[in-house]
Amino acid sequence: MIELLKNFLFDRENASVAEAAKEQDKLHIAAAALLLEAAQLDGSLEKVEKDRVCHIVQKRFNLDAEHTAAIMENAEQKAKTSNDIYGYLRVLLNHFDHDQQVELVEMLWDVICVDGKIHDHEANLVRRVTGMTAVSDRESGAAKLRAMERYGLS
Repeated sequence: MIELLKNFLFDRENASVAEAAKEQDKLHIAAAALLLEAAQLDGSLEKVEKDRVCHIVQKRFNLDAEHTAAIMENAEQKAKTSNDIYGYLRVLLNHFDHDQQVELVEMLWDVICVDGKIHDHEANLVRRVTGMTAVSDRESGAAKLRAMERYGLS
C-alpha cells in the first residue's frame, strides 16, 4: 500500500515537471518564432540572422546546443506555417514581466540590426510589438540604439 502511494506521488511529481518543461518549451518556441519572423521581414532570412536568433535563444533561456536546435527547428516550422505574431506575443506576455518585455524588444532590434540595415517592415513589427506590451517608446528607442551600437549602425 505504501509503495502504491509512493508511486502515485512520484508519478504526479514527474507529470508536473514534464508539464512545466512543456510550458517552457512553448515559451522558447514562441520567442524564437517571433525573432525569426522579424528576421525575415526584409524578404529573406540570412544565415547571420538565423545564427543570431539561435544565439539569443540559447543564451536568454540558458539552453544547451541540442535543446536550442530542437527549439529552433520547431520555431522555424511554426514561422513557415503561420505569421501570427499575436499568438507568439500572447504566449510571451503571459510569462514576461516589464523588464523581460523590454529585453524582448531589444532582442527584436538585435536580430533586425545584425544584417547591417533596418528595413521599414522590420521597424514596423517592433512598433506593433511595443504597442502591445508595457514597453514605452522611449524604452524601445533606447533598445534600438543599443542594438545599433553593437553593429556599428548610425
